[in-house]
Amino acid sequence: MSLIPSVLGGGRRSSIFDPFSLDIWDPFEGFPFSTTLSNIPSTVGETSAFANTRIDWKETPVAHVFKADLPGLKKEEVKVEVEEGRVLQISGERSKEQEEKNDKWHRVERSSGKFLRRFRLPEDAKTDEVKASMENGVLTVTVPKEEVKKAEVKAIEISG
Repeated sequence: MSLIPSVLGGGRRSSIFDPFSLDIWDPFEGFPFSTTLSNIPSTVGETSAFANTRIDWKETPVAHVFKADLPGLKKEEVKVEVEEGRVLQISGERSKEQEEKNDKWHRVERSSGKFLRRFRLPEDAKTDEVKASMENGVLTVTVPKEEVKKAEVKAIEISG
């Protein structure tokens, strides 16, 4: 038995050399004991990429800007919340495509399932003025910053 998953194997398994493969390889698949990855529901492997949704965070002089690529999602399927303690939470869910009995899948690479990302905002964030917009599958969340007052410097005369 090979320790490397079959490149030519059946099912959804893809090449181990394919950097875009999202399959979970179970080295103990087929063994007689039950503590394997094969006991994990199939949705775990299917949601792995979506659960790790990539989000960019940049700071400009006037705001913190978060951008997330969420292709195929409508704004109604995404939630943006600010929790106590200045925590920005972005979450949502992409439904799994319905399978028809007559369909034969050759490859399944698009992920589905829930995602949740949380960011602790800095103290200069105006959490009561957060704005979010969605355009062409890109969610943009803008968190304005408070103006930082420059500390007044007062010269002290040295006596003596």
